[in-house]
This record gives sequence, structure tokens and C-alpha cells, in this order.
Amino acid sequence: MANRHTIILMQTSQYKATRTFMDFDSISQAMDGICGLYERKLKELNPTIRNITYDIADLYNFIDGLADLSALIYDHSIQAYLPYDRQWIKERTFKHLKKLASH
Repeated sequence: MANRHTIILMQTSQYKATRTFMDFDSISQAMDGICGLYERKLKELNPTIRNITYDIADLYNFIDGLADLSALIYDHSIQAYLPYDRQWIKERTFKHLKKLASH
């Protein structure tokens, strides 16, 4: 699964104008990007706290709070992008954070 171009499609509210995308060179970088979005949001909400910590339930609440979130991941074998849903993204962010914590 390494080095698979990943596009994250998201909509932060019910307004279509909040639709956006982020693209990454790998699934791992995409999961970092999603965690980074949440961390930036936490910093916005808590500007005076220097070291903010959160657990996976907090991240899941953030992900569930988005109007829409999905991933398109390039599959070299068929030379096309495959779609993945919010639940898949939650599972991958959990695996990603678990891997980071073990290093």
C-alpha cells in the first residue's frame, strides 16, 4: 500500500462551498493530513494551550462531524482510483496513529 497517490475529498459543513480536496503521495501521508486538520482545529479552539493531546475517540468525533469525507486511492494494477468511505478512513487513521505510537 506504500506510495499510492491518495486524494482526500471533504466537505466541512452542509454548504457545498466548503467542498475541498487534499492530495498526498501515500496513504500514510493522507492520514497524517487528516490528523493535522484536526490538530489545527484544536489549536484554533484552544490558542493558549501549548501541548494539546487527544485520543482516537476525539479524532473520530471530528471525522464524523464533517459533512462528507472520502478517499480516492490509486491502484496501479487497474490504473484507476478506488473510493474508500469515512469508516475506512477512521480505521486507517487508527492504524496509522498506532504505528506512530509504537516507534
